[in-house]
Amino acid sequence: MATSPATAPAAASTWHRFYGDVPVTLSYPRCTVYEAIRASVERHPDAIACEFLGTTMRYRDLGVLIDRVAGVLAGLGIRAGDRLLIALPTSPQAVAAYYACNSLGAVAAMVHPLSAAAEMERFARATGARVAVALDALYDRMRPALDAGALDTLVLTRVGDGLSRLRRAAFRLTRGRMMARVPPDHRVRWWADLLARPHPAPVSPSRDPGTLGTILFSGGTTGVPKGIMLTDHNIVSNGLQVARWIGMREGDRVLAALPLFHGFGLSTLVNAPLLSGCRVILVPKFSPEIVAGVIRRSRPNFIAGVPSLYDALTRRDALRGVDLSCIKAAFSGGDTLPGPVKLRFDRLLAETGSRARLLEGYGLTENVTAVMVMPPHHERAGSVGVPLPDTLVTIRDFESGRELPVGEAGEICISGPSVMLGYLDDPASTALALRRHEDDRIWLHTGDIGRRDEDGFFYFLGRRKRMIKSSGFNVFPAEVEQVLCDHPEVAEAYVLGLPDDGRGERVKAFVVAADPVAATRELVSRLMEHCRGRLSPWSCPREIEVRSELPKNRVGKVDERALLEGASPGSPTP
Repeated sequence: MATSPATAPAAASTWHRFYGDVPVTLSYPRCTVYEAIRASVERHPDAIACEFLGTTMRYRDLGVLIDRVAGVLAGLGIRAGDRLLIALPTSPQAVAAYYACNSLGAVAAMVHPLSAAAEMERFARATGARVAVALDALYDRMRPALDAGALDTLVLTRVGDGLSRLRRAAFRLTRGRMMARVPPDHRVRWWADLLARPHPAPVSPSRDPGTLGTILFSGGTTGVPKGIMLTDHNIVSNGLQVARWIGMREGDRVLAALPLFHGFGLSTLVNAPLLSGCRVILVPKFSPEIVAGVIRRSRPNFIAGVPSLYDALTRRDALRGVDLSCIKAAFSGGDTLPGPVKLRFDRLLAETGSRARLLEGYGLTENVTAVMVMPPHHERAGSVGVPLPDTLVTIRDFESGRELPVGEAGEICISGPSVMLGYLDDPASTALALRRHEDDRIWLHTGDIGRRDEDGFFYFLGRRKRMIKSSGFNVFPAEVEQVLCDHPEVAEAYVLGLPDDGRGERVKAFVVAADPVAATRELVSRLMEHCRGRLSPWSCPREIEVRSELPKNRVGKVDERALLEGASPGSPTP
C-alpha cells in the first residue's frame, strides 16, 4: 500500500527532500513472490541471475530450476498452506527452494543451517513443517527431528549440486572427500536424484499476497527466537524499495554474503537484485578472506553486511591490494556501526579508486529488513538515515504513545507496506507490537529507542530492554559504545546495565583493545578519563572489562547471553 501524502505525518516532508531522484512513493504489484520473480525472468532471460563458486546461471535457467524444484516438492506432498523448512547456506539450491515453495502457495520457513539439533526440532514443531531441505553435512543435526516425529521427510543437497558439471567433479575430488557420509535412511531423499526424475508441471494456486508466505526467526540475542510472519506483499514491497533506493539495474553485481534465513540476506541481497535483473554473487560461507577473494574475482557493484563484516575486512588486511573501484555503494545494517570501522572502510574505498562510502541503515525482521538508510549523497554522523519510500517513522513515548518532538528520545514506530503480519502463534506479543493509531494506520512498535533531528534524519540509540536506568537517569548503551569506539585504542565495545543496590543499575563496558598487548589496567584508566570528558556522570561506565573478543551470534551481532555467562568481575573505576 502506498503512503498517501494527505495522511502522512508532516515530518515526512522533511526527509523527502533528501530523496534525490528516488520517488516519494512507489508502485507495488499485488502479486506473489513467485509471480514477481517469474516476471523478472521474462524481462531478463539472457542476463546472469546467480554466480556461485565460479558457476553462473542465467535468468531463464533459474526459472526452469525453480519450476523443477516446485515439481519435486509437489511430488513430496507439499500443497498450498503447508510449511517447508529450509536450512541451507546461501546457494542456488536455497534460492530455488524458496521461490519454488512460494509458487505452490506453501510457506517457506527459513532457518539457520548451523542451528543445533534441538533448535531444528523446535523450528519444525513451531512451523508445522513435515518436509525439510538441508545440506548433506547437516544430516546429524536434522536426524533427531526425524526420530522424534517432528519431520517426515528430509531432502538433502550437496554443495556440488549448485555447480556446473566440471566444477562439481573438481569439488568432489577436493573438499567433497572430506564430507561425512550420510548413512542409509528411508526418510532421506536426495536433491539431485529427485531433480533427475520427471515430475508433472506444478500448478501455482491463486493466493492473496496479503496472507502468510514466509516465516523468518528473530536473532534471539536476549531470548528464544520468535517466528515472524511475513506476507508476499511485505517481501515484494521491501525488495522494490531497496532496489529503487540503491539504484539497482540489470547487469549490476550484488555480493550476497549473508544467509537467507536473515531478512537482510533474503530481501536486500537476493530478492531485491533478482527483481531488478542483477547478478547475485552467492557466498555460502563467510570469512574475510573468502569475501575478499570474491570481491577480487567477481568485482561486485553493491555490497552490504553487518558491521562485523567491515571490521574484519579492514582489520585483517584481507582487501590489501584489491581494486575496489567497482563498488558503487556499500551499506551496513543489523547492528550499530562503530565510527572507527566506517572511517577505516571509507579510507580503504577511497584509496582503491571507489567514490562510494559506507552508509549505515536501520532495519528489523519485523519489517522484512530495511526501514531507513542514509541517502547516497548525504552523510550525517551517527545517523541511520531517513525512511524508505512509503515508510513512515515516528518517535513516541513508551508509556503514553504520544508522538515526541524533534530531539527527544523515545520508541521507534513504523508504518508501511513491509510491516509484518505478526508473530507466529503468539497473539499477545503481536498485539503489543502492532497497534492501530488515531490515523487508522497499523504501526509497528519496535521496542527500539531513537530520536529524529529537524531534517528528518533518525538516530538509533538501542533496544529498550538494553536501556540502563542509573541513578534515575536513562543511559543509552549505543551512545556510550560510540564514545568508547572513538578512542583509538578500542576496536569494539558493548555496554550493559548490571544490578546495583545504590544506583538501580550500573554501567559496565566490555571492550576489545585495538592492540591486544595494550590490554592493561592503564588502558582502563585512560578509557575512564576519555568517557568522563564526553559523557554525563551517570552514563560513564563504572566498570570496564577488556576482552580478547566479544562473542557473536550467527548473524554477527554481540551475543549478550554468552557475554554475561563469561563475565568476570571486571575492572572497576580507578
